[in-house]
Amino acid sequence: MKISYNWLKQFIQLDWTAEKTGELLTDLGLEVEGIKTYQSIQGGLEGIIVGHVLECEKHPNADKLSVTKVDLGNGSPVQIVCGAPNVAAGQKVPVATIGTLLYDADGKEFKIKKGKIRGEESHGMICAEDELGLGNSHDGIMVLDNTLEPGTPCASVFEIENDEVFEIGLTPNRSDAMSHYGTARDLRAGLIQLGEKVELISPSVSDFHVENRTLKIDVSVENSDLAPRYCGVTISGLMVMESPEWLQNRLKAIGLTPKNNVVDVTNYVLHELGQPLHAFDANKIVGNKIEVKTLPTGTKFTTLDEIERELHEDDLMICNAEGPMCIAGVFGGIESGVTESTTSIFLESAYFNPVSVRKTAKRHGMNTDASFRFERGIDPNITEYALKRAALLIQELAGGEITSDIIDLYPNKIEDFQVFLSFENTTKLIGQEIPRETIKSILTSLDIKVNNVTEAGLGLTIPAYRNDVQREADVIEEILRVYGYNNIEFSNKLNATMSNSSKFEDHKIQNVIANQLIGQGFNEMMANSLTSSKHLELTTQLLEEHNVTMLNPLSQDLATMRQSLLFSGLEAVAYNINRKQSDLKFFEFGKTYHNYESGYSENKHLSLLITGNRTQESWKGTHQKSDYFYLKGIVTAILARLGVNKIKTSPIKTDVLSEGIILSLGKQKLVEFGVVKKAILKNFGISQEVLFADFNWDNILEVAKFNKIKFSPIPKYPAVRRDFALLLDEKITFQEIFNLAKQSERKLLKDINLFDVYEGKNLPKGKKSYAVSFMLQDEEKTLTDKQIDKIMNKLQTTFEKQLGAELR
Repeated sequence: MKISYNWLKQFIQLDWTAEKTGELLTDLGLEVEGIKTYQSIQGGLEGIIVGHVLECEKHPNADKLSVTKVDLGNGSPVQIVCGAPNVAAGQKVPVATIGTLLYDADGKEFKIKKGKIRGEESHGMICAEDELGLGNSHDGIMVLDNTLEPGTPCASVFEIENDEVFEIGLTPNRSDAMSHYGTARDLRAGLIQLGEKVELISPSVSDFHVENRTLKIDVSVENSDLAPRYCGVTISGLMVMESPEWLQNRLKAIGLTPKNNVVDVTNYVLHELGQPLHAFDANKIVGNKIEVKTLPTGTKFTTLDEIERELHEDDLMICNAEGPMCIAGVFGGIESGVTESTTSIFLESAYFNPVSVRKTAKRHGMNTDASFRFERGIDPNITEYALKRAALLIQELAGGEITSDIIDLYPNKIEDFQVFLSFENTTKLIGQEIPRETIKSILTSLDIKVNNVTEAGLGLTIPAYRNDVQREADVIEEILRVYGYNNIEFSNKLNATMSNSSKFEDHKIQNVIANQLIGQGFNEMMANSLTSSKHLELTTQLLEEHNVTMLNPLSQDLATMRQSLLFSGLEAVAYNINRKQSDLKFFEFGKTYHNYESGYSENKHLSLLITGNRTQESWKGTHQKSDYFYLKGIVTAILARLGVNKIKTSPIKTDVLSEGIILSLGKQKLVEFGVVKKAILKNFGISQEVLFADFNWDNILEVAKFNKIKFSPIPKYPAVRRDFALLLDEKITFQEIFNLAKQSERKLLKDINLFDVYEGKNLPKGKKSYAVSFMLQDEEKTLTDKQIDKIMNKLQTTFEKQLGAELR
């Protein structure tokens, strides 16, 4: 929201700098995000002075150019080449001197430099009005009043408005501050708290009166819930024309483009008081009747932006006897707007239901200054006052007469809010006792009426326009923001409560695993839960019928809730690879969403994505590429950290993963991991191998809470290692060797490791060689050679019988 400081000072007399005022507004909760300078003439005519044309000769090398000698008031006339047809000796003209910055129609600056034009030197530029921002004409140079002295700065000749504009990051609940008057009202409260004696100046409407009753427009409202209050009045005999400079400057300062005096007044009052208004051409109101009602779904209506829209049955419309003229509270229609030929208007001022306006604006994708205010809730009791204010301004700028009584349909008055404020609760919530007189002063400065005072608290009446202040806690917040958060003292005591929470709470376990992954070089990512339904075309495992779709998506790429973390993860991988970051390790805690026949399902997952090299390039070693076994180690380490043991390993084949593995415990599927298929990667423009693991986090938490952490002292006795080089059939896996070894010796065999695999030359066809190490340890005594040999012989016999193995 933009607030003009000059405009603000019309309501509250203040001589503070804009920076100091901005600090107070921020302290009051109206956060000033920036202050920009506005000048009614860009550049402020700096460097532009009055020049006196002493001589004007035809350019020797160009028919359309003239060579002039111009007195700039410093006693040294300069030569300027000019292309204007109306330049002549004896004129007083605006001259842009060397170094002056001028601005084109798009606001881009260009600098005046000394130069040569067709061989003749030029020391400046004699300007037309459009080159200075003083008008639109480029037919010739400006000719100034002949009484002006050469050298006079043009900034002192023309009226230039200099303003400072606050950019306020307004929170949605502060609909009361969506105007200059509302901002001034808050500023007054802050100034009073600082001891400044200020008064809020309200525009007077006492001159409003009805001249005659020659143009009556009948109004009916079908549903007062959608339009609780509707006011209107007619003005006849006006003349639509360009607005005066002061009004144009006010609107331009806050980023609005002036249209004409009638429309500009409605915009002015909107930003002055916060009340949206709409002016209808009275001659286009068929039947001299306005009906505020809804229309059937599918009704066609063309808005002011010349777009034909299909209405919804819940859209509130302003209609005449034949059809719709305006979408209530949102946007006008092209057929009923004010034009240069308009001589009579019906001026509307209303309070529309905020929820209805919000849904209509969202439904049609329109966000206007009017809808912005209506959908947040405006002041229902300012409707008639704003109508009178606008009518008087239109009469002042466009002439005309008030030709009807004010129509005010307000069947059910919106009452003010009644709240009791407890002094004890105020102290408890703020954390510091504020003097009771200070509390009453703050509330009064905010237009909150104190009805009664007791030892316990205050009985208050809150104005209806403060729809964000309806509870005791809201009132306390108002007191605190005006009193000043910075004025609350810090306590020397720290209060804390002990939490009786389980160690298996999701966030605690999540933090443990996140820290483990970060320690292994991973980076956490967070992808959008909204994604494109096109990803489902890449796999048959995810069905379109299970999609959770958005009713009103921002785009087709954000139309559905994701069923898998894989595709949003691959988008992140592709994004980084395209920016020369090819060695990646990502993890994400996120949710997937499904729509089953039984209802909606939301499940939490942990995904891992690995691609490229495991370590950075170094002089100490070669690249170590991330592979399937590296991913498997990461997955196993996570489960081990959670105490999840005795896991069943099963290979899986999917249209997403190659070399896929699923880890489960009983009927609970815990993890699926493997290498993402090239066909999938191709759709994301990824040419390098990507590894993916998907943890069903909900199942893992369910399993982990039943696992008890076991510990034992470190053995005092040494471990012994023995190795076997086994010649095996090529179909036998290390897992089979591991399982048989564990079955043969459960007590003393502590660890089994495969440290070499060989296939090829010097081995029989269909055979391979596994080099396996076995770690033996007795925690109570030192192992003897006899014990070790007995175990190793037993293992050898088992491998020979069960696997057909041979020692090499």
